[in-house]
Amino acid sequence: MKFPVALQLYSVRDDAAANLDDTLRQVKEMGYDGVEFAGLYGHSPEEVRDLCVKYGLTPISAHVPIKEMIEDVKSTFAKYKTIGCEYVVIPHVSQDYCKADENFPKLVEYATEFGKVAKDMGLQLGYHNHDFEFTNMIDGKHMLDVLYESVDSDLLKTQLDTCWVNVGGEVPADYIRKYSGRCPVVHLKDFVGQKSDNMYALIGVKNDADKKAAENQEFELRPVGSGVQDFPAILKAAEEAGAKWVVVEQDRPAFGKSPLECAKMSIEYVKTINK
Repeated sequence: MKFPVALQLYSVRDDAAANLDDTLRQVKEMGYDGVEFAGLYGHSPEEVRDLCVKYGLTPISAHVPIKEMIEDVKSTFAKYKTIGCEYVVIPHVSQDYCKADENFPKLVEYATEFGKVAKDMGLQLGYHNHDFEFTNMIDGKHMLDVLYESVDSDLLKTQLDTCWVNVGGEVPADYIRKYSGRCPVVHLKDFVGQKSDNMYALIGVKNDADKKAAENQEFELRPVGSGVQDFPAILKAAEEAGAKWVVVEQDRPAFGKSPLECAKMSIEYVKTINK
């Protein structure tokens, strides 16, 4: 199949914050079919919905901090329902939730509760992984696998980030197949380098990595097709697993290019293999 391709707008967040209208126009002109949100950049849900209609972009999903869900899940989800999103996704959790103590059961409880609310509202809850869900083990299994075993598949779908699956030590294509039927949206993200202390600084998460590691850029996120990932194999696995969408994401630009230039490089590469 030929997948529809969306852009995670976190990739171009500064542009979106400065001028969402013009950013969406450029995203559409590059050849993207849809967008995934990470905030609304000061706009109302109705304004965002109308901009998506204006440019013919499908608002497929939104990354929604779990803190916002905890504070008021119904009104939070209602915003994205208004926009027209199909999926609401937990994008990142504290690593405290990933350990076999009282915190992990709390994550399971939240995912179950929020999954039920989403379903009642005509939405679908998803979970977007990083690498620490693989390095944290519970009963000899990856924390990510235990999470999916613990929450009904109707309530929680995967949103596998193929970069972090790879960094976590698994083969992305194999892992996508593992969750066949539960993997409607797959994140395409490329990288070079090895796991290092500065990885999360690159995605905007502050840590105590030393300055030398950050300056050396031992690990670098790249436009899709510019790094080490086997994307033809990933797309084949996504097709076999029943995925509906693929989403390009690059948390920081590379090669001295702007975020929008990197987004264009990614979609131009994806067009060559998405046939």
